Amino acid sequence: MNLTAKQLEIVRFIWKYRKTRGISPTLSEIASVLGVSKITVHEHVSILERKKALTKEKYQSRSLNLTPEVIELLEETERQQKQEQGEYSLPLLGYIAAGQPIEALEQAEEVDLSDMVNIARSSYVLRVKGESMIDEGIRDGDYVIVERRATARNGEMVVAIVDGGDATLKKFYREGDRIRLQPANEAMEPIWVASCEVRGVVVGVMRRYT
Repeated sequence: MNLTAKQLEIVRFIWKYRKTRGISPTLSEIASVLGVSKITVHEHVSILERKKALTKEKYQSRSLNLTPEVIELLEETERQQKQEQGEYSLPLLGYIAAGQPIEALEQAEEVDLSDMVNIARSSYVLRVKGESMIDEGIRDGDYVIVERRATARNGEMVVAIVDGGDATLKKFYREGDRIRLQPANEAMEPIWVASCEVRGVVVGVMRRYT
């Protein structure tokens, strides 16, 4: 679809306005935000109607509706921009029951995956081997996303080096003159050490099913 920069700016504003407020903006609101006259916006809207980029009902102030083709274009453009900036999101379509079935209701929301796993803070990924963190929802074969750090606060999940070179994934607790590396598995005992080397702190977890 061949849209000018200003027309693209207008449809993008309409799209974001509808996503956040659930209604269409008025021509006056578009003009105010974009710094143009209402007449200019009206002219662009008329052209966008002819280009089949949007529809508008006569004599109604909030009746601007974007066509599915334009919405798809805007969503794809936003996804590409987020990926280029290291941001990734997917649509949140609602809830799914893990117990009794519940009514399926779709939602117009997005989940920012980069925020969930702290991509900006990430340094590397490790694949988990073993079940010591199972009560934290981390299973054998999962991937942990790690921020490279040499220090940790009590309660943080760390990649720790003990016994001169062995690496382990545990919760970190400094208690007096010792450090407790606590597994999240009732069947396992904590590891007590005088000191350890912290190689990083876990900031996210991933699991593949295929």
